[in-house]
Amino acid sequence: MTMLLQIVFPPTLLHAAASVFTLISMAILGFLETGGIHLQYSKFSNPARINVPSRVGMLLIYAPAFLAGLASFWLFPDGDLRFLFLKSAVTIHFFKRILEVLFVHKYSGVMGLESTIIILVTYFTLSSIMIYAQQLTQGHPEPSIDLKYPGIVLFLIGISGNFYHHYLLSKLRAKGSKDYKIPRGGLFELVICPHYLFEILGFLGISLISQTLYSFSVGLGSAMYLTCRSVVSRRWYLSKFEDFPKQVKALIPYVF
Repeated sequence: MTMLLQIVFPPTLLHAAASVFTLISMAILGFLETGGIHLQYSKFSNPARINVPSRVGMLLIYAPAFLAGLASFWLFPDGDLRFLFLKSAVTIHFFKRILEVLFVHKYSGVMGLESTIIILVTYFTLSSIMIYAQQLTQGHPEPSIDLKYPGIVLFLIGISGNFYHHYLLSKLRAKGSKDYKIPRGGLFELVICPHYLFEILGFLGISLISQTLYSFSVGLGSAMYLTCRSVVSRRWYLSKFEDFPKQVKALIPYVF
């Protein structure tokens, strides 16, 4: 507990409650994934449900969070350097996602409308609360251990690695093709979801930039969900491809 108080701003009771709720909610979503109850997108979409085209669905889930980040520069024009870094990181993260949807990803199917709404609301809420929680720290003493600069480095590594592996995924599928292939290149030679690994690093970077209890709950919750999603992704590839290399792990090279 003493160590925690050295790296986070002292949370209010409401702040702590929101952090616990967010962490539990994201953990539940992750465990549901491992139990076969999936958010309906990518390879786990269900054509029998009410769906939207995948590109439209992905734009819908990222745009509100991006606009929340963009609006924060207008709503909270003042603030310290840490606050500027956080607003920038959140906005850049979702702007990159929108650019990938428009110019990088190749989609093969549909996205469940229910899942679209759930993810849209989740991303928008997490981003908005994280920014507002940072606003509430303005004028308060900084944590005794300053992690914002390591956070920036980790965020940049995460966002760059995530983009690179999304690019490799986009190259697997010819234009008009809807077939899945075993990913190759980069860390795909070691794990089936390196894009998730780098996304976790990106969220951890945002947590270190912010150093609020809420940002750490978002980072940990995202890691839990994406870890579970990577497990079921590896399970899916094993079931679909007899030649799937068994030494390829789910998320962490050589380990898991």
